Amino acid sequence: MLPEVDDLLAGMRVVALPMVTRFRGITVREAALLPGPAGWTEFAPFVEYDDEEAAAWLAAAIDFGWSEPPAPARDVVLVNATVPAVPSGAVAGVLARFPGCRTAKVKVAEPGGRLEDDVARVRAARQVLGPEGRVRIDANAGWNVDEAEHALRALSPFDLEYAEQPCARLEELAELRDRIRDLAIPIAADESVRKAADPLAVARAGAADVLVVKAAPLGGVRRAAALVAESGLPAVVSSAIDTSVGLAMGAYLAAALPELQYDCGLGTAALLAADVAGEPLLPVDGAIEVRRSTPSSALLDRWAAPAERATWWADRIRRCHALLAP
Repeated sequence: MLPEVDDLLAGMRVVALPMVTRFRGITVREAALLPGPAGWTEFAPFVEYDDEEAAAWLAAAIDFGWSEPPAPARDVVLVNATVPAVPSGAVAGVLARFPGCRTAKVKVAEPGGRLEDDVARVRAARQVLGPEGRVRIDANAGWNVDEAEHALRALSPFDLEYAEQPCARLEELAELRDRIRDLAIPIAADESVRKAADPLAVARAGAADVLVVKAAPLGGVRRAAALVAESGLPAVVSSAIDTSVGLAMGAYLAAALPELQYDCGLGTAALLAADVAGEPLLPVDGAIEVRRSTPSSALLDRWAAPAERATWWADRIRRCHALLAP
């Protein structure tokens, strides 16, 4: 049952957390934290998302805070390091924030960026991880098909684990996948899953080899797990620069999947310069624990967003709640 909106807002705390380095164009991550009967939960769709898209994030927050997640199949989840679009000389320092991680996801195709910078960044990650490490790239749909093919051929010497969302449209992914069969670089779909009216269309079209799933934009742990099961494809569970409260939701999704072939993108608390939990879900020996995270009152106060931002988030929750109401 959908809780009353006043119940959601009764204990809401909105935080503004500084980031270690610019990521997705932001340097401060805002999130609304809600205390539910089952534990703390998080509502943190990016501010540019409209209410229709953000409503799925609220459904996920309610599911996690007002009910118990499925029983976990594992108590730790292996995670990847995340390398933003930093200069190649900064890559080693970024990777040092992810102790024990054997996999690095490197951001490429940033607006205004150059392919030679992407190549240098990926090369630096490969040098740090060595030949046994795993390097994957994430283009966030930044290339057209020709650009993607050219870039992947330039990056193929670094033994890529997969390329995440190289192009925006499903048809482009399918064409690219056919063009680069000789490179044997799998294609992973992220935006084509979480932003699609039909999240399974990419699997049915044979446009991807791997699904990247996030619990919040897919409506919660149960819905996301069901989607993975129906797709028949291997999955990587990822995050959206969540606080440790939100990362816990992703950890429970990863723990609910019967098979977990790839390291998950749930180590992103290392990209935050501050968090809300006294014991944040940071990578230890390349993994995070599967557990709920309870924010510290002192940290909630320390990183409280300005009053006008708290009002903005409360109004957003009211609008999204109205979209979820029967």
